[in-house]
Amino acid sequence: MVIDLITVGKTDSPEVAVLVADYAKRISRKVRFGVVMLPDVKRTAKTLPATIMRAESELLLKQFAADDYVVLLDDKGVQYDSREFAAWLGARLSGTAGYGAGLQTCAKRLAFVIGGAYGFDPAVRARASESISLSRMTFSHQIVRAIFTEQLYRALTILHGEPYHHE
Repeated sequence: MVIDLITVGKTDSPEVAVLVADYAKRISRKVRFGVVMLPDVKRTAKTLPATIMRAESELLLKQFAADDYVVLLDDKGVQYDSREFAAWLGARLSGTAGYGAGLQTCAKRLAFVIGGAYGFDPAVRARASESISLSRMTFSHQIVRAIFTEQLYRALTILHGEPYHHE
């Protein structure tokens, strides 16, 4: 299975970009992993948030194949600790998790999605298989990239029994 992280817009922080690249390299040693950065939506000072979300939605929906398992990284999603997330991930990577209505089918790609500053349009929410929250706190969509890639790497090291995660 391929894992992709799909983001809206590129990061304007070189420090965040370096962290994401470092973890992406580490993750790629364990699974096929890619980062897809969609272009920022053009806007003016008068552009409404709903208009921005709709434009981002159009870009995002073009990225998903019919058999993708799409996971939104969203503050309204389910929260896991690191071991629970590793178990969740392991079930999807092994094909033992039920997908949609409990069916035992295996997606070819696990697509994690970080939306823009205003969140996700209802059309993207409708397409998603599920949502995961990294915290009840609010983070910028920029810093979430670094936090998520670190947690994905941590989950993979837990699944491989490596000493990165200390408890």
